[in-house]
Amino acid sequence: MWEPLQVIRDALPNLLLGAIVTLQLTAFSTVLGMIGGSLVAIGRLYGPVPLKLLMRVYVDFFRGTPLLVQIFMIYFGLPSLLRELGLQFTFDRFPAAVLALTLNSAAYISEIVRGGIQSIEKGQSEASQSLGLGPIQTMRYVIFPQALQRMLPPLGNEFITLLKDTSLVAIIGYEELFRRGQLIVASNYRAFEIYAAVALVYLCLTLLSSQVFSFLEKWMSPTYRAQRKARLQVNE
Repeated sequence: MWEPLQVIRDALPNLLLGAIVTLQLTAFSTVLGMIGGSLVAIGRLYGPVPLKLLMRVYVDFFRGTPLLVQIFMIYFGLPSLLRELGLQFTFDRFPAAVLALTLNSAAYISEIVRGGIQSIEKGQSEASQSLGLGPIQTMRYVIFPQALQRMLPPLGNEFITLLKDTSLVAIIGYEELFRRGQLIVASNYRAFEIYAAVALVYLCLTLLSSQVFSFLEKWMSPTYRAQRKARLQVNE
């Protein structure tokens, strides 16, 4: 077998283990970021003025500073600050990576959620309230389901961006896909082949993620649901 392909084949099992870790990081950070981003968006839309200002500062900070700096602040800076206050605290790499990615992702997701909610006509909220639904019920049953459909494309883009940004946690030594590639290069000195294999694995992950979100967009489309319901009725 051609030597570069042999090098890639030998490294592939280790890289695939790293890809699983990368997906875990992305999944945890996306779910937590979606929860946090939704709360931030609701706070900016419906909260009191001090809360709106606080949420604006949070979003501007995490969107306006590099993710790499945020990772360093959380993994190195936060324990150092707490030790100066007399508290003994250390961060494991995984929770530090998840926290940094979550805080960064939540800032971007909050803007996606805010835009999705604002895209729904105000008349729907008024109609829901006239039917006796409270603000929380209106948001849960009327506004958010419709907004989610419109938010899916940018949420898919954010997921893919976050998937690639997980490579930055290699800087704190967490062994995700890119870090495992670095360790393999340090042992065999075949940088081009290994980093090409890492790039191909990332490409496969992003293409797969793109297909999943495309399916979700189609599945949530009212037209697709109507066609599916019509086919089921015909079959019955």
